Amino acid sequence: MENHDHIELTSAEISTLWTSYQSDTMAICGLKYFLGNVDDDQIRALLEDTLTLMEQHVEDLTAFFNKENYPVPQGFTKQDVNLSAPRLFSDKLYLEYILNMTNITLIAYSAALIAAARKDVIDYYSENIQAVRKLHIQAKELAKEKGVYLRAPQIPKPKQIDFVKKQSFLAGWFADRRPLLGVEIANLVFHTKRNAIGQAIITGFSQVAKTKEVRRYFERGRNISGKHLEIFESILSEENLADGAQLLTSEVTDSTVAPFSDKLMMELVSVLIASGIGQYGVSMAASPRRDLGTHYARLTSEIAAYAEDGANIVIENGWMEQPPMAADRKELANR
Repeated sequence: MENHDHIELTSAEISTLWTSYQSDTMAICGLKYFLGNVDDDQIRALLEDTLTLMEQHVEDLTAFFNKENYPVPQGFTKQDVNLSAPRLFSDKLYLEYILNMTNITLIAYSAALIAAARKDVIDYYSENIQAVRKLHIQAKELAKEKGVYLRAPQIPKPKQIDFVKKQSFLAGWFADRRPLLGVEIANLVFHTKRNAIGQAIITGFSQVAKTKEVRRYFERGRNISGKHLEIFESILSEENLADGAQLLTSEVTDSTVAPFSDKLMMELVSVLIASGIGQYGVSMAASPRRDLGTHYARLTSEIAAYAEDGANIVIENGWMEQPPMAADRKELANR
């Protein structure tokens, strides 16, 4: 067994642990608020299981920081949630949220595991990948049971194997376009679902944000996610394929009382944007048809610019906690 008593955490390890702390403390605030107004007993049980896991994560992460004599991040606290605020989202949206966030977390934890070298960090992410995987499956099966999980469309089975014979396989704009590949369909369906959830969440946030600047930012985000949703739906519709998603803005109530601080809502939107940029990149690499790659590149550029504007708002308001970073050698040399 590796003896890591004197092995310092690497930049990758401390960064992933720090980011996990931010995400988990934010999730705890959301889950506690959800549990205050959820009606469905099965969804309540899922939220409780998720909250228990997140609280254990924060305890474990705090132990990491203390052991390393590293300052425990501030993250998000009870000051960032108003548990007495009226309901903003429906039970259905709570379930969709858990499905989406466990998906994001599985991707993040897998990347953290790959980047880790120290055995205790490897063990932490290995164990929690399994725990989050169970929650994801639990949420997915519950969504199927309740009839709200929309499957991707089916494609015909080939009679035999075949090989690509024409360069038109890559065409997208001017030549005759081939039908979509299964992997291209899967990615398009995923993005319609993700943008539908994002649009609903940010619609709710635009109603309750305290400052005018943040409200306007969320309104802009609502329009962007709606436009992206329409683009992906139209591509699938042209192929006579169901998009596997539905508008979820009707799952937002008319409440104008903020359950969360503007800081927390901006952070959650930032997480959704970062996930979107990453997934668009993966989809671009997996989509040989040129028109799809062009769409993904253009939409990535749009949300990257939106993310930068959001970061500026967060910095101006003093909400951005400093992530782990390298020493500024130039500044040290000039002292």
